[in-house]
Amino acid sequence: MATTEIVTVQRRRKYHWPEAQLNFWIFIMLVSSAVILGIFAYLTAVQNTLRLGVPWILPYMITISALCIIFIIILLGLISQRQLLPGIVVLGSFILFVLWLTGLIETSIQLYGPSGAVNSYCGSRPNTEIIDSLQTAVWLANLSICTDFRAAFAFEIVGTIFLLWMMVMAYQVNRDDFD
Repeated sequence: MATTEIVTVQRRRKYHWPEAQLNFWIFIMLVSSAVILGIFAYLTAVQNTLRLGVPWILPYMITISALCIIFIIILLGLISQRQLLPGIVVLGSFILFVLWLTGLIETSIQLYGPSGAVNSYCGSRPNTEIIDSLQTAVWLANLSICTDFRAAFAFEIVGTIFLLWMMVMAYQVNRDDFD
């Protein structure tokens, strides 16, 4: 009797990620996430100190930026093991993109919205005739909140664009389309 032998050959496809672009993306997203996490944590602390209600966008963006940092840590672990797959990156980036875009839209409404928006209070100046320490402190706190909201809005724009860029880059890596 003749025996037949079946041989299976496993090939692992290696994906070539552009190192400079990937490192730049990781750095920018870590900075954006950390800044947004810090700003919204500070604004939450201010709201709690003043015994005011906390708008849903504050804990939402704290959670989303923490999730982004966790996603980047997972990516770094996969990169170190040389197992970073484009499918994982596209899926994670898409989920984070939708979440960041939702936060960006709500932050823009809070900042530039029609009534009681943060930006409508940013132009107020203290009375120069009577300047006391309490009025100056209130003005500085108001200025700080305005500046923080504007910075968060800017970093949310950057983060949203970079998540979209990562989806495109992962698609190109999957197709071996990089030059």
